[in-house]
Amino acid sequence: MRCLEDLGPLSVGRVWIGRAKGTLSHGVSVNRTKIERGRGVLSLLIDSFAAPMFATNCWVLASEPGSECVVIDPGMPDVSAALEEILDRHKLKPVAVIATHGHLDHTFSIQPIADGYEIPTYIHSEDRAYLSEPEKILGVEFAATVAAMDFLEPVNVRELRNGEVIDLVGLSFRAIHSPGHTRGSLMFEVSDQVLVSGDVLFAGSIGRTDLPTGSSKDMEETLRKKVIPLSDHLEVLPGHGPRTSMAHEKKNNPYLKSLVGRY
Repeated sequence: MRCLEDLGPLSVGRVWIGRAKGTLSHGVSVNRTKIERGRGVLSLLIDSFAAPMFATNCWVLASEPGSECVVIDPGMPDVSAALEEILDRHKLKPVAVIATHGHLDHTFSIQPIADGYEIPTYIHSEDRAYLSEPEKILGVEFAATVAAMDFLEPVNVRELRNGEVIDLVGLSFRAIHSPGHTRGSLMFEVSDQVLVSGDVLFAGSIGRTDLPTGSSKDMEETLRKKVIPLSDHLEVLPGHGPRTSMAHEKKNNPYLKSLVGRY
């Protein structure tokens, strides 16, 4: 049985629906816009919270309130209660869990959530093994802390590879294999509106490369070939810290500025 002390209250994130700003009664920042797509109209609801340990962002994406949703990177310790609060608030039904990579601070709550709702989990094939053996890609001290814990892979796991597109909840998720932080790290371009960047790209920074399967060489190639070509209009939903945009990061992120215009 897994047992980790709750290190503090959950930090509730912000909600966005499109881009025009508004405010909910409980004070959460909201954006409301309908985005035209040919003859159809696409709206995008995004809510989030930061898990108590490592402040990992868990993102919840849906097309609108009262619909189905996708849960991304539910962290640690068990964040099921925080997730349920968001689901109840927007009357959402989860239909899939996505892991941007195999680090435990992004996967700890996947098994109870995925199996509890009887929904599939998506992860890159290179990081799948770490759903049940997370200690293999952790630092020495943290790996020793969790070594005595038992981790189970969810019942329904679906492997992703670069360029695959999965259509869920009225949105399209394009998987972008982005090694460097881990060998199986993924980013997701969602319906040409947002980028779920995991621990590849942060506001003003990038993910560390010194843990097992991490590689500074791979990260540099990912930044050149996968990140820089992304459209400026994309909003970025990172694995930690505040949201940002590709335009802002290309202009201000020291790891990207030197690459812009060179490739």
